[in-house]
Amino acid sequence: MRISVIIPVYNRVRTIRRALDSVLGQTRPADEIIVVDDGSDNETPHILNDYKSEIKIIRQAHLGVSAARNAGIKAAEGNWLAFLDSDDQWFADKLKMAEDFHLLHPEYRIFQTDEMWIRKGQRVNPKKKHRKVGGWIFRESLPLCIVSPSAVVIEKALLDEVGLFDEEFPVCEDYDLWLRIARKYEIGLDNRIGIIKYGGHEDQLSRQYWGMDRYRLKAMDKHAYDPTLPDEWRLWLLEEAVRKLQILIQGAQKRKRPEPQLMQQWQAYQKKLDELQK
Repeated sequence: MRISVIIPVYNRVRTIRRALDSVLGQTRPADEIIVVDDGSDNETPHILNDYKSEIKIIRQAHLGVSAARNAGIKAAEGNWLAFLDSDDQWFADKLKMAEDFHLLHPEYRIFQTDEMWIRKGQRVNPKKKHRKVGGWIFRESLPLCIVSPSAVVIEKALLDEVGLFDEEFPVCEDYDLWLRIARKYEIGLDNRIGIIKYGGHEDQLSRQYWGMDRYRLKAMDKHAYDPTLPDEWRLWLLEEAVRKLQILIQGAQKRKRPEPQLMQQWQAYQKKLDELQK
């Protein structure tokens, strides 16, 4: 098991050292550490230079987190990949836990640990809807993302089968990828906490984009009419898509900004849902 660690970063002066130090301090060292600087225009590149003897740095124009992760994936020499967001942190045994879990459960080609949440400097308990589960989790993955990039270890060859991160997604790119994987493979879960996931800061991507469900619906649309998707799974997907669209439509109506494309998509999904429920 050769593990390449991939860290995308864009203008993260305050957190990139913490992320890098957590990888360099692993009890089971990474076989390779790749940091993709996605066009940072502040002091981030200078910080990365302090680590240049210990990491591989890829610099590119600002293309977004999907393109940054994909650049790291393409450059990786390991047969397994571990991602770390530049605002998160690993516990020292994260990679040791991954190796041990793989030895115990070689059937999984992708697995993740549990996580600790820190919001605005305080530890908080994730809500029930964020609870991680393992196994065949396609249905559980539909409402929102329950797989965390910073917690995942994935066999590189698996991405050759399902594809890389979709670079058309500025957010929810991970939701899109995990949904594609969950259709075909079980996702393992190590119930031990391996990462600290930070949130609530101003440059968090999820705070920069309104209506995250719009991007989740875009991901779901890839599967809605795929004939290879079992009808029961399609039913789950359409039920969740209709629910999300109803909420978006209600929001648009309250703002008095009708969005015809949402109504058209809702009508198409509702029609297909009615057909399946007959």
